[in-house]
Amino acid sequence: MDTHRVVVVGGGFAGLQLAKDLKCPDTSITIVDRRNHHLFQPLLYQVATTVLATSEIAWPIRALFRGRKDVSTLLGEVVGVDTEARVVSLKDGNAIPYDTLVLATGARHAYFGRDEWEPFAPGLKALEDATTIRRRLLLAFEKAELEADPERRKAMLTFSIIGAGPTGVEMAGIIAQLAQRTLVEEFRSIDTRSARILLIEAGPRVLPVFPEALSRYAEQSLIKMGVEVRTGIPVTACNENGIAIGDEFVSSRTVIWAAGVQASNAAAWVGGEKDRAGRAVVQPDLTVGGKPEIFIIGDTASVKAADGTPVPGVAPAAKQQGKYVASVIEARRLGTPTPSAFRYRHLGNLATIGPNSAVIDFGKIRLKGGIAWWIWGLAHIYFLIGTRSRLAVGLSWLWIFVSGHHSARLITQKETLKDEV
Repeated sequence: MDTHRVVVVGGGFAGLQLAKDLKCPDTSITIVDRRNHHLFQPLLYQVATTVLATSEIAWPIRALFRGRKDVSTLLGEVVGVDTEARVVSLKDGNAIPYDTLVLATGARHAYFGRDEWEPFAPGLKALEDATTIRRRLLLAFEKAELEADPERRKAMLTFSIIGAGPTGVEMAGIIAQLAQRTLVEEFRSIDTRSARILLIEAGPRVLPVFPEALSRYAEQSLIKMGVEVRTGIPVTACNENGIAIGDEFVSSRTVIWAAGVQASNAAAWVGGEKDRAGRAVVQPDLTVGGKPEIFIIGDTASVKAADGTPVPGVAPAAKQQGKYVASVIEARRLGTPTPSAFRYRHLGNLATIGPNSAVIDFGKIRLKGGIAWWIWGLAHIYFLIGTRSRLAVGLSWLWIFVSGHHSARLITQKETLKDEV
């Protein structure tokens, strides 16, 4: 039997789960990613807000598969796919042949046609995004300490988060904690408690995927923490001086985008159909129509759940898809019956708001407050890779819970005092 070449593009949750589960004789796996690490995205906002260090939520892909001789890892950026020749083209000119191709290239933040806002309102999808936001966040307080003009100082201490999904809510809560508790005694010219934290949502409520009662609890909790919540009004402008909320302009030197995502170019690479969000429309077995040797999974795939609703772009869904495709490839190789159509099993929605405050929706079971916060923390620690990471994150959270101090508050870039926008 000839060696079957499986090429997996993307080292996120979907791609790694597939490589982990696919263990078949005479089958080689090549993982291609433009970064050398796997990122635990659900906690990326905690790097951006000084809670965790980058090393606590990211791991070298090579190290994860050091014991698997059938798995190779390549650092490279895919720019196209020749479906006739069955090769993947890299930006550096190299080409990788495949027998089975799995595209798990994820998604990037989307600005709904206003890409010119990105320099002023960075999104959050990669470690580079998180460190950029962290730098701007910390520099805002540092520059306000030096600023004599009260209006300019006010603008520097106004933090605007656009989008009130889980990432926006969680980020607003941590920034509030940072200003109200962590930094209070560390500055002399400013009172960090005067910081204005805005959470803006164009829709009618925060956490729209949660039941209305939990959404209402989250909003009330944020308001108690000092966050100003604006719902039902879209942001209409964004520049280096601030944002416009409807017709009102707010001077804000730190703006964070948490409003939407856009799929990768996977659909265009293979000539597949796309949905309105740019995701590739796939068959029930997650293959591309007319190309059974090509699978698209994770955030860049558009697939329906059993009830007809779209499968959400969350980590559990990506991991389930990776596991399913591994079983399909294995069945094909061994000549056994292939599994039936992919079925997504919803595990629930979780979001943390602040210290000892979170919301959880497990369907029939809905929790809020302290017990939800502990369950949220334990769930995230459980899914981290490696004992060292679980211990490090657990200790960081325990330290913050007891002391209120965030440990990852270093500004290390050479351009520390450089104006960024």
